[in-house]
Amino acid sequence: MIRVGTAGWTLPRTEQEHFPATGTHLQRYAGRFSAAEINSSFYRPHRPSTYARWAESVPDGFLFSIKLPKTITHGQRLRDADALLDGFLAEAGGLGDRLGCLLVQLPPSLEFDGAVAEPFFSALRARSSFAVACEPRHPAWFGDEAADLLARFQVARVAADPARVPAAAEPGGWPDLVYYRLHGSPRIYYSAYEPPYLDALAARLRVEAAAGRQVWCIFDNTASGAAAADALGLAARLESLQQQVSHGGHGEHGGTAEGVSIPPP
Repeated sequence: MIRVGTAGWTLPRTEQEHFPATGTHLQRYAGRFSAAEINSSFYRPHRPSTYARWAESVPDGFLFSIKLPKTITHGQRLRDADALLDGFLAEAGGLGDRLGCLLVQLPPSLEFDGAVAEPFFSALRARSSFAVACEPRHPAWFGDEAADLLARFQVARVAADPARVPAAAEPGGWPDLVYYRLHGSPRIYYSAYEPPYLDALAARLRVEAAAGRQVWCIFDNTASGAAAADALGLAARLESLQQQVSHGGHGEHGGTAEGVSIPPP
């Protein structure tokens, strides 16, 4: 399955007609999408009962990705974070089997240091078998040493837009998980994506999924409400490609994922 969703589950007024008419915002959102990213966990803790309520609001098969707290990534900067990890994972456990992925977003100033990264991801892996995606933002994280370390701990490197360095636009680390985070460009958090970009993205995600990888695509351009429209547009394109394949058409590109070009927005 290719999981498409947004950061949070806000339903902009302009897109309301595309969602079920009744229920909470999360229930209506989950009527159209298969995943959502919880970003509020980055800023503040939530009770396990809050996570449990969210889990009860979504149908079978729906999964949440949840962002690690900034106290771990930005405060401790991955050092001496065992107690904080324990607290966070105990809270997030309220999601039960709806917890699908942990997201580790690093500050732009945090350089790669294997002596720091290795014990952190080792501690995380000792506590959790969930899928993990890491979004580093310092150029030092895009070399072979960092990629090898992430792969060893089964941590995917996020493919991000806008990309701070060219390699940041491509998935990396553990290859069995592909996680796109699209923040909007040229104006980050605001800009919508153009149809040609969504066309190429849909084709790329199909190739990744056909290779047997877990695939997530989260739109984070939420400030102007563009995320919901972009996610709906991508989901429609993926459905169209699937229908073409089901009817004997050629709904996906041949070759490897690397051969599918996603043009800049």
